[in-house]
Amino acid sequence: MIFKIIWFIKTQFLRLVFKRIGLLTYIGSPTYITGGRNVYIGNKVRIFPGLRIETHNEGKIYIEEDVAIQQNFHITSAKIDLRIGKSSTILGNVFITNIDHDYKEIGVHILRQEYIVSKTEIGENCFIGYGAAIQAGTILGKQCVVGANSVVKGIFPDYSVIVGAPARVVKRYNLGTGNWEKTDLKGNFLNEN
Repeated sequence: MIFKIIWFIKTQFLRLVFKRIGLLTYIGSPTYITGGRNVYIGNKVRIFPGLRIETHNEGKIYIEEDVAIQQNFHITSAKIDLRIGKSSTILGNVFITNIDHDYKEIGVHILRQEYIVSKTEIGENCFIGYGAAIQAGTILGKQCVVGANSVVKGIFPDYSVIVGAPARVVKRYNLGTGNWEKTDLKGNFLNEN
């Protein structure tokens, strides 16, 4: 409990770095911050140590209220908004980005080439497992579950269970039956008899 109090006190100093930090939010010692004035953090957000957060070229990051993020979280945004929906949980060693690096120009280092930016959004009440990588162009609907070490790219409907590298939908909540049901790799319910 004492470490949370210390983090809370440190968070007060981070108010000078970030555009907004909500009430009852605490952040463990960050390791790297770039473009903090384009970062908005909601109320009751808990971020463990090892945060690496970057915005480039007017990109913005919004972490909505009641989000819990474990250690060694890396998030990057360029040119457009990247949003993590309220009440989401993100386990340790997760990476989320809306940036791909172009590599078309042979002889030019990839980090010196243009960014390719795609909308990336985490829906409300999502759970992202340990070590997952959420790539540019990913949109997770409400209450999606992402398995540990998954590499995720694409658009996924509400209430999906997503696993693998590359990640695929393996289950979805069926509102008609009130059950979590297996799906094919495109997210269509299987007819099990």
